[in-house]
Amino acid sequence: MMTALKSRAVITVTNETAVALIGMYCMAVVMGFGRFLFTATLPDIMLQLSLSTTIAGWLASINYIGYFIGALIAMFVPQRLTWHMLILWTIVSVITTMLLVVPNMSLNLWYGIRLISGIASGVAMILSSSLVIQSFSLERRSVLSAVHYAGIGVGISASAILTWWLLTLGYHFDVIWLIAGMISLPVLWLLYGIRPSAMVTLSGSTSSNPTSVSSETPQSNHYSSLYQTYINFKRSLYEALAGHSKPIALLLTSYVLAGFGYITSATFLPVMAAQRLTTQNSAGLSIWLVVGIFAMLSNPIWGALAKRIGEVKTLMGLTLLQAFGMYLPIGFDGAIGLYANAMILGLTFVGMVSMTLTIIKNINPIYSNLLIGLATLAYAIGQFIGPLVTVALAGENDNFNAGLLVAAIGLLTGLVLVFFFWRQTNRLQKIII
Repeated sequence: MMTALKSRAVITVTNETAVALIGMYCMAVVMGFGRFLFTATLPDIMLQLSLSTTIAGWLASINYIGYFIGALIAMFVPQRLTWHMLILWTIVSVITTMLLVVPNMSLNLWYGIRLISGIASGVAMILSSSLVIQSFSLERRSVLSAVHYAGIGVGISASAILTWWLLTLGYHFDVIWLIAGMISLPVLWLLYGIRPSAMVTLSGSTSSNPTSVSSETPQSNHYSSLYQTYINFKRSLYEALAGHSKPIALLLTSYVLAGFGYITSATFLPVMAAQRLTTQNSAGLSIWLVVGIFAMLSNPIWGALAKRIGEVKTLMGLTLLQAFGMYLPIGFDGAIGLYANAMILGLTFVGMVSMTLTIIKNINPIYSNLLIGLATLAYAIGQFIGPLVTVALAGENDNFNAGLLVAAIGLLTGLVLVFFFWRQTNRLQKIII
């Protein structure tokens, strides 16, 4: 009887569309909730806990430090451990989401939870993308990858709807985070269904010793293995950059500025709405929902454009559009500027991530995972700096206009760097020809 129940509990998903939908769900959990639910609930958090804008900025930035660490960890995960580490850090993401229900936590505990949540987001985002996308056939990879990454927009939209619904019922951020964690739990069962086939025995259960040799390896060899991993990483890094160091440096620097540029709106947009649209109930959540909806539409739109004009030109257009979007709340003080900024933010930030990662992995495809990891680290640096600069410029009046202006300038500087990257790569291609 127990064996029958166990066999029913074990699932194996092989359909590519189903795998893409599971990947979308995972992205909604680790990114939409793990990172961006904080933005949706920030006005309520600041009100209930009497937090200053400075502390709110640090809570955001500490999460992005975690994202940086998570991306670094993901770069060193061996291929055979990808699924195990994905499960582990998705569990961590769900737990850290639910932990914010604990009452009267100290600020240090908040910082710790947001740091660990950021690490979980960074590791799970990279590893889920690696595991899910490599399971797609080449002819369907482009379309299904867009479904997978749409999870970010789905999660943002869900965070806005969930927050609006529970605030309307009279609950606050603590219950919102608990319910978000409970909604996230089924993803763990679904991720179990897309475990690598090598880990599944003929009976449908997991192997008791899947390709593991660690139990037979002396402890001294463990440290030797770590050192060898470090040496291999250095060698791979040198080989990945060889002959491409200048264009990669230009692209990575522009990506730091991309992370810096978008994060002001991605962190404080609902707060700005609560400040300016005082007569509109739940204006911040409505605006955040707009971000999520347009983020879901982003990849298919820009993916189609990239097929026509190329990823680099598309990236330049997206960067210019996002810089313009940062100016709109400054030029238009009311709802028009904020809603237009939300639309442009949703349309551009996921597309900019997708275009940049596609471009950098194509520079040296043999080392695509390493280059994507470096790009993710660069993006995380920009995201860490952004909120701190914004709150420093906001002053005692919590005016975010200066932060938006600096974000726009950063994006325009990044646009110039992408332009020089384009010229540099064209020059290198002519030399090769």
